[in-house]
Amino acid sequence: MKEKKKFQMPTAYTILFSIIAIVAIFTWVVPAGQYDFVEGSKQPIPGTYHVTDSNPQGLWEVINAPINGFYEAKDIALFVLVIGGFLGIVMKTGAIDAGIGHVIKKLKGREKIMIPILMTIFAAGGTSFGLAEETIAFYPLLIPVFIGAGYDSLTAVGVIMLGAGVGVLASTVNPFATGVASGFAEISIGDGIGLRLIMLVVLLGFAIFYMMRYAEKVKNDPTKSLVYDQKKENEEHFLGADAETTTVPELTKQRKLILCLFGGTFIVMIFGVIPWAYKFNITIFEDINNFFLGLPGIGHILGGVVPLGDWWFGEMTVLFMVSSILIAKVYGMSEKELVAVFVQGARDLLGVALIVGVSRGITIVMNAGGMTNTVLYWGEQALTGVGATAFAIISYLFYLPMSFLIPSTSGLATLSMPIMAPLGEFSGLAKSVVVTGYQSASGVLNLITPTSAVVMGGLAIGRVSYGKWIKFVMPFFIATIVITMVMLAIGSMM
Repeated sequence: MKEKKKFQMPTAYTILFSIIAIVAIFTWVVPAGQYDFVEGSKQPIPGTYHVTDSNPQGLWEVINAPINGFYEAKDIALFVLVIGGFLGIVMKTGAIDAGIGHVIKKLKGREKIMIPILMTIFAAGGTSFGLAEETIAFYPLLIPVFIGAGYDSLTAVGVIMLGAGVGVLASTVNPFATGVASGFAEISIGDGIGLRLIMLVVLLGFAIFYMMRYAEKVKNDPTKSLVYDQKKENEEHFLGADAETTTVPELTKQRKLILCLFGGTFIVMIFGVIPWAYKFNITIFEDINNFFLGLPGIGHILGGVVPLGDWWFGEMTVLFMVSSILIAKVYGMSEKELVAVFVQGARDLLGVALIVGVSRGITIVMNAGGMTNTVLYWGEQALTGVGATAFAIISYLFYLPMSFLIPSTSGLATLSMPIMAPLGEFSGLAKSVVVTGYQSASGVLNLITPTSAVVMGGLAIGRVSYGKWIKFVMPFFIATIVITMVMLAIGSMM
C-alpha cells in the first residue's frame, strides 16, 4: 500500500503565478474604474471614482505579466542584487564573524551581560540589512558558551533568533522589507524612520528582558529549562568538543576598518534617504552639494551628484556598489576575486529579485484590467469613517495571515503596497505607517513559521523541537503583537 504524500506548501513563485491567473480571471467580471489624481502625483483623490470601459486580461497578458513586472520594478530588483553582492563581500572578509567572536571572547565569565549585548548586535544587523540566514553560523559558536555558563541551548537559540528577529520586525532601513515596501508605496525609505526606531528600542528592550528572565530562571534551577530532559545529552553533544576549538576569525585592524566601512555605508544610506530639505526644511546637504558643484572645474568633474536627502534606489545602489569595491580592496581581494564574490552574493539573492518582478506582475494585470482602482473604491467604501488609528490596526491584522500565505517579504510588499498605501491615505493614515505595519506583521510571523529555513535550521542546530520553541516563544509572540498595535496606533496620531 502506497503512502499518501504529505501536503507541501508550494513555493512563493507558484503562489504568485496562481494569483496572477486568478486576478486575470477577475478582470472579466470585476468592473473597471478610475480615480482622479492629485496634480503632479499618483495619489488618488477620494470620492472621484468613476466606471470606465472594461479591459479583460487574457492568457498572453498572464504569461507576459512577470516580464512586464520585472521591467517596472527593475530599479528595486537591481538594488536587491547589488545588496547581495555587497553582503557577499562583507561575509567573505569574516569581519562580522570576527566582531561577534571578539565580543564573546571579551565577555567570557560574564555570560549574563552577553545576552543584552549580543541581542543588540543581532538586532542592529536585522534592522539595517535584514540579518537572518547569516545567523545560522553563530549557533555552533554560542550554544557551547551558554551551556558551559550554566544556561541551556534554548537560551542561545532565543538570544540569536529573537535578537535578529526583533531587528527585522522593527526594520528601520532594511532594504528587503522597508526598502521594497517604501518603493512600491512611492515614499522614501526614510519616511516613518522615527516610529520604527521607537519600536526597535521598545521591542528590543522587551526581548532582552524576556530572555534574561528565562536565562536566570534556568541558571537558578535547571529543572525549569524547557529542554531539561536533554540536559546531559546536550552537554555531551555541545561540550564534548571544547568550544575553544570553534574557529573564529581574528579581529585584525583590517577587519575593524571593514566593520567601520560596513556600518558607515548604512549610516550614509540613512542620511541619504531622510527627506531633509522638502520635509524638514534642513538644506545643509543641498548647500554643501551646490557649493562643490559650483566650484570651477571641480563641479564638472564631480558630475550630477545628488545631495543627501534626495536619494532613491539608484543612488543607494551606487552607494553599495562603491562600498563593495572599497571593502574588497581593504581586504586585499584581487579584481577577479572581487568580481567572483560579488557575483556569487548577487546570485544568492537572485530569487528575491525575481520574486519582486513576479509579484509586480499581479499589479500589472490589475492595472491593465482596470481592477486596481475598483478594489481601492471598495476599500474606500468599506473603511470610510474608520479613521487612521483603526486602519493602522486593521492593516496590521490583515498582514498577519497574508505573511503566512506569502512568506516572501519582498513579494508581499510588491503585491499589496500599491493598494494598501493609497487606502491608508483615504483614512488619513500616512503611507509610512502602512509600511511599518506590513513589515512588523511579516517580521513577527517569521519568528514562528515552520516554513522558515532560519527558524527550523536554528532549532535543528540547537536540538530544540518546534513544539518546545512554540511553547517558549508564544507569550513573547502575543505580547509583541499587542505592543506593535499600540505603537501603530500612536504612529497614526503622529
